[in-house]
Amino acid sequence: MILSAHELTLGYRGQAVVSDLSFEVGAGDVLAVVGHNGSGKSTLIKTILGTLAPIKGQLSWQGQRPSQIAFLGQRSEFDSRFPVRLRDLVEMGTWRSLGFTGQIDSGGRTAIDMAMDRTGIAELRDMPLHTLSAGQLQRALFARAIVQDASVILLDEPFTAIDQSTEADLLSLIDEWSVERRAVIMVLHDLSAVLHHCHSSLLLGRGKSLFGTPSATLTPDNLVNFGYLTQSQASWQAKMFKTETTSSEGLSDV
Repeated sequence: MILSAHELTLGYRGQAVVSDLSFEVGAGDVLAVVGHNGSGKSTLIKTILGTLAPIKGQLSWQGQRPSQIAFLGQRSEFDSRFPVRLRDLVEMGTWRSLGFTGQIDSGGRTAIDMAMDRTGIAELRDMPLHTLSAGQLQRALFARAIVQDASVILLDEPFTAIDQSTEADLLSLIDEWSVERRAVIMVLHDLSAVLHHCHSSLLLGRGKSLFGTPSATLTPDNLVNFGYLTQSQASWQAKMFKTETTSSEGLSDV
């Protein structure tokens, strides 16, 4: 196990947002965090990153905390008007490994080129950020995460405002990270993506949490009880849920 949480209470200035939160993530696990706005998803991400201390409970790393955690925040937190090229953004992933001279060595250059190839943006390397589409920018941010070569990757709503083709490509990359034994924790709204690509899910809402397999946690009843869906939405979701859970059987063996 890489990371585990035991009966965490998270919040701000002593005011709890979510209580009794417990989960665990191992090497190769993909954990989805699902919840309504204000349920504590971003609060949890900040706690894992170490920028926010829990009010109560314990967050434990196996051994020492990883020296590097790759983090991809919401696009609203990123200013694409910054006057740099796509390649410059990807190069930012090497900052922890820069030597005494502060220069990227040949190994770093190779890693950058491979990351851009892997995310399908090599031909855009010299494009200014402000000229990129939402999907192209997100591919660049994923390339930066690849260059970081971290054992733990945090993704906060990584598929907002991008097309389905780009989402499918990036989900395939997350599958590859799992095979590479990296732990991925991501905030998601696409329940179909959770069922097909995640090994576990953490449902947050109304101050409480539920951790387990996606098929066990993301039932229509649970999604209503945790304030994620209305009853009418759940009726439609129930039909899709039966189809999705059947087709996602065996995911835990990936």
